[in-house]
Amino acid sequence: MFTGIVEAKGEIVSLTPKGGDVTLRIRTGVLDLSDVQLGDSIAVNGVCLTAVTLPGDGFTADVSGETLRLTTLGNLRAGSIVNLEKALTPTTRLGGHLVSGHVDGLGEVVSMKPDARSIRFDIRAPDELAKYIAHKGSITVDGISLTVNSVEGAVFSLNIVPHTQKMTTIAEWQPGSKVNLEVDVIARYLERLLMGERAAQSGQSGGISMAFLAENGYLKP
Repeated sequence: MFTGIVEAKGEIVSLTPKGGDVTLRIRTGVLDLSDVQLGDSIAVNGVCLTAVTLPGDGFTADVSGETLRLTTLGNLRAGSIVNLEKALTPTTRLGGHLVSGHVDGLGEVVSMKPDARSIRFDIRAPDELAKYIAHKGSITVDGISLTVNSVEGAVFSLNIVPHTQKMTTIAEWQPGSKVNLEVDVIARYLERLLMGERAAQSGQSGGISMAFLAENGYLKP
């Protein structure tokens, strides 16, 4: 688990194809690896990866073909800058929100514009994730815990303050940029709980609708 508070920016040193997947070597810069052991988890642009070697200036991690297809890691090149966060511990300050490092889908930056010293971004999420995104709720974008300022359909807005711009890869975002999205895990569990006994039926992976809520007494007539 992670908090979505980026600890450092790293640099991709190499991507080595291996039998259909890839081994990433990442230089971690100022990230303190003194307490990291082989097998520990590190989030790279919001994707939970396992450290398989620790060469001294960073770590390497194997990335499966599925992860390459479903996240932006497949678009990385040598020299790409990435957001890094070590897994949380029982004593970690939870400054963001609970993040699993399991990307739910790819979003696209629709627009950006100055807002005083901040930058306001509009990002379009996949339609199937829109129901999990709420005004003033939390969302993880490229591993960064952020607050949703507003939401209209599948497009949500973020207001990024100067500190966050400096400490993360957000300064590189442009309209058309693809970003990793992870919705708040609480929203996913709540959906499952609301299904009640239907959750045990084969083929039921979601399906909460206004009609379902009304039929089960969650909405007033």
